[in-house]
Amino acid sequence: MNIIDLDPQHEEIYCVCLEDWNPEVKEAGDHRKCWYQEMARKGLRVKLALNEKEEVAGMIQYIPIEHSFAEGFELAVILCIWVHGYRNKGVGYQRKKGYGSALLKAAEEDAREKGYKGMAAWGVPLPFWMRASWYRKHGYRKADQDGFLGPVLLWKPFEPDASKPVWIRQRKKPEKIPGQVTVTGIINGWCTAQNMVFERAKRAVEEIGGNVIFREIRTDDRQTFLEWGVSDALYIDDNKVQTGPPPSYEKIRKKITKSIPLSGPR
Repeated sequence: MNIIDLDPQHEEIYCVCLEDWNPEVKEAGDHRKCWYQEMARKGLRVKLALNEKEEVAGMIQYIPIEHSFAEGFELAVILCIWVHGYRNKGVGYQRKKGYGSALLKAAEEDAREKGYKGMAAWGVPLPFWMRASWYRKHGYRKADQDGFLGPVLLWKPFEPDASKPVWIRQRKKPEKIPGQVTVTGIINGWCTAQNMVFERAKRAVEEIGGNVIFREIRTDDRQTFLEWGVSDALYIDDNKVQTGPPPSYEKIRKKITKSIPLSGPR
């Protein structure tokens, strides 16, 4: 195992979340690449785990908290940590080999060296992807939670005077406009899966046409993010669409079509 900083040689695979074998990632467009180029100037850090064949088996990315979805001071925030978990695809199943723990340790050491007073991360309370329980096993504790079963904000202070972070909660949502169906894509760019959802919804609206309108909200602009308080989301009128895991193009189009009044185009 070898932990390295992201270098130009591996930027392409990083920008597709290590899924260069997956044709669906092409649907995500270049949002993540553009986001990376901008955030690299604002303190984004990325580390990769290489296996014995020098293949990328895992990654971790983290940013200063002032550019994240949380509020706090002098903390780094982990956006995601990902170890390849697909069998017979790409580099194959790489979990249960210590890559995740090694990536987390390397990121924490890097954050300490750069003067951060602690590290924050988000996880889900249920045993799915980005489990909060995994972070707890590595010394993180709960700082905040968005709802009973919502995502948990966790943190590990490095210094005794470190301040606990809090979630930035959603502050508004789209309003229903009489006489039309409005599909609102809220996009930040950092998540390939959410970028796929955005592009699929946009394409569906373009193909449906009529009184179905697509509205784009870009939260990579900090003021826009603070106005909405949500990083990525998809709405049909004022109804939020579940986007994790990302629904297929066909499912998104079907949901939009169902929202069109019977007198409207189909």
